[in-house]
Amino acid sequence: MADFANDIRLAVDSGVTAMGVNKVMDSIKASSAKLIVLAEKNRAQTTSDISHLAKVAGVGVLVFPGNSMELGAVCGKPYSVSVLSISEQGNSKILEEDYSAYAAKQ
Repeated sequence: MADFANDIRLAVDSGVTAMGVNKVMDSIKASSAKLIVLAEKNRAQTTSDISHLAKVAGVGVLVFPGNSMELGAVCGKPYSVSVLSISEQGNSKILEEDYSAYAAKQ
């Protein structure tokens, strides 16, 4: 998990990301999102809505193994982050690495 969490942090710090359900949905609809990261322990409706929208748009979804507070901490934010989208990876390799172990189950 260390590499996955590190790549998330690098993407947030140096790339283009959006956090929060509404902003992530907007980025998917605008076709700017290349990858979605969902907190594992999340509201079922949020997970369902984001997963469905991402599937229709052909955007990959990875599941962060933790709750929204832990994902927020990885992102360097003092608040919970239930979902984030990555449009540009910046210095991370999150779009290039094989994180299939974290892939969302369809």
